[in-house]
Amino acid sequence: MTALTSAGAAVALAAGTLVALGSVPAQAAAGATLPFTSVEAESATTTGTRIGPDVTQGSLASEASGRQAVRITAGQRVEFTVPRTANALNLAYSVPDGQSGTLNVYVNGTRLSRTLAVTSKYSYVDTGWIAGSRTHHFYDNARLLLGQTVQPGDKVAMESTGTQVTVDVADFEQVAAAAGQPAGSVSVTSKGADPSGQGDSTQAFRDAIAAAQGGTVWIPPGDYRITSSLSGVQNVTLQGAGSWYSVVHTSRFIDQSSSAGTVRIRDFAVIGEVTERVDSNPDNFVNGSLGPNSSVSGMWIQHLKVGLWLTGNNDNLVVENNRILDTTADGLNLNGNARGVRVRNNFLRNQGDDALAMWSLYAPDTNSSFDNNTITQPNLANGIAVYGGTDLAVRNNLVSDTNALGSGIAISNQKFLDPFSPLAGTITVDGNTLVRTGAINPNWNHPMGALRVDSYDSAVNATVNITNTTITDSPYSAFEFVSGGGQGHPVRGVTVSGATVRNTGTVVVQAEAQGAATFRDVTATQVGAAGVYNCPYPANSGAFTLTDGGGNSGWSSTWSDCSTWPQPGQSNPQPDPNRNLAKGRPATATGSQDVYTPGKAVDGDANSYWESANNAFPQSLTVDLGSPYAVRRLVLKLPPSSAWGARTETVAVLGSTDGSSFSTVVGAQGYRFDPATGNTATVTLPANTNLRHLRLTVTGNTGWPAGQFSEVEAYLTS
Repeated sequence: MTALTSAGAAVALAAGTLVALGSVPAQAAAGATLPFTSVEAESATTTGTRIGPDVTQGSLASEASGRQAVRITAGQRVEFTVPRTANALNLAYSVPDGQSGTLNVYVNGTRLSRTLAVTSKYSYVDTGWIAGSRTHHFYDNARLLLGQTVQPGDKVAMESTGTQVTVDVADFEQVAAAAGQPAGSVSVTSKGADPSGQGDSTQAFRDAIAAAQGGTVWIPPGDYRITSSLSGVQNVTLQGAGSWYSVVHTSRFIDQSSSAGTVRIRDFAVIGEVTERVDSNPDNFVNGSLGPNSSVSGMWIQHLKVGLWLTGNNDNLVVENNRILDTTADGLNLNGNARGVRVRNNFLRNQGDDALAMWSLYAPDTNSSFDNNTITQPNLANGIAVYGGTDLAVRNNLVSDTNALGSGIAISNQKFLDPFSPLAGTITVDGNTLVRTGAINPNWNHPMGALRVDSYDSAVNATVNITNTTITDSPYSAFEFVSGGGQGHPVRGVTVSGATVRNTGTVVVQAEAQGAATFRDVTATQVGAAGVYNCPYPANSGAFTLTDGGGNSGWSSTWSDCSTWPQPGQSNPQPDPNRNLAKGRPATATGSQDVYTPGKAVDGDANSYWESANNAFPQSLTVDLGSPYAVRRLVLKLPPSSAWGARTETVAVLGSTDGSSFSTVVGAQGYRFDPATGNTATVTLPANTNLRHLRLTVTGNTGWPAGQFSEVEAYLTS
């Protein structure tokens, strides 16, 4: 491919319906096996107004599933066609800030006696201390047992009783009957817990946990209020009758720095009252450690700051088959020292920070994985983020509709705090599907890709294998390589293979850092602007090399102008004939002396310069122009200062379209540089010249025993 130098996942998305898929081989489908089927409001029948699509930060549509929703006012309704047998529904919605109300619910035209309460109480979160954030977290979720069973094709409608409601998506579910009490378990009601939710059940839960050591604490159907967090939880199972029946109301469930482990938490709901994000408060379902060999499964976790903020010893923890909704920050964060943790088959919606994160603070996360999770609508930061750590895996996840400051998946050396353990060993990113992911970063004033590898605070030197990826409808780029802290740290050791990219807004590869990646079997269709944006920052930090491993198609072009950002759907602009094609482009050399690096020859500053290794002719400087061009003229410069005496450099000009096979364009000859005439020399190239990679080979210099250029400029005009 001219843009490079040589060297199965499937999701059922149709007619506005996200279909829950059954058990299938791991590589066949990304995401969780869900107990419900989701139907988008924009695909339903409505008397209201559809909004979107829109990806603008701060807009209501930008945070919606599919970037679209339906707005209804008094008397207006949204009518869903039921996709499966169901007796319950969950509705994602938004109401204006400061308002609350109800929705009437109709089944096949008959109004139910029960209504669905809607509120803005848990929405409109402000995090002014996070650079680039705006008011966000517009949506919320409310659930309802219908009291009857509906069948596929039946109609379920939501009608506003007065409050303006923006309806996003409805989840239809067949909820099994409440489970019975396990034999030998200790019921919290036997210790005085109040299932009506009126009394304080905190002490009853503590007493039941103490009495059931080595056994099971039973949480019967009911609503239980806990007013302070539980601690000392170890060697015990906490079990409910099902997450639709046993509900614990608390904003802080377990808070403990250590545990002997073997804690099993399963089959109930924990619903909090967190309405803002205060990072110093442990307003989490689990804060700290559950201890080794523990598990969390079948839980409904909602209206908390974080679902699980895990520190200390959580060796071999399994977190599976849970729903985590409407958190003001992360869904789950492995906050260092995680060993052998498996997070799998969970559903996360409407997180206010990374939905799933591994952050190697204090000690590295090792040998841990995020597998087969479904993540939708994180409204600040990433769907999945790996910040440092050793031998980690992100496999077969489905991530959709990321918003500001986030990618679908981020593999990053952003440390936030010290001590931090950078990426090491092998990082496996396999079988993931990313839908409408990537967003504008307002701090950078340019986009973040659907899948980002980021040398933010230090070089990426781990082996990063990105395989079998599907990226669909990214509003901007598919793969991004960047040093987000602006220091130009390199990204190395990356291989991307077996990727399918469809309808990406701008480019397939957004390369903004020095380094290298190999691409093989990457196919792209409906590319918005160009195949590759290759403009490392800072401009003189070094080159990013894309190595063609074979089998690539549909993304051979390169964005031609590093001074502008491609916009979604914008065609590659024709280069200005008077523009210096070499300015800011990646430059390499056979050698350099001290701080006089190759990038100094293309930084636009005639006072800085590249100097090769001394006394070692021949020496070469190579500039990647990004795309093949009919270059007709070169302007070679040395610093204009009179301190630079006149000299003659013997230079040959070579060119290549692929970066590996070079041919002579102009044979070696002497070029005179004299400060009295500006210390410049012009090289006229033949009329048939077409090159992407420009190489200047210096075999002599009468003024210094090295190759020297302060600027190498390339122009289309002769």
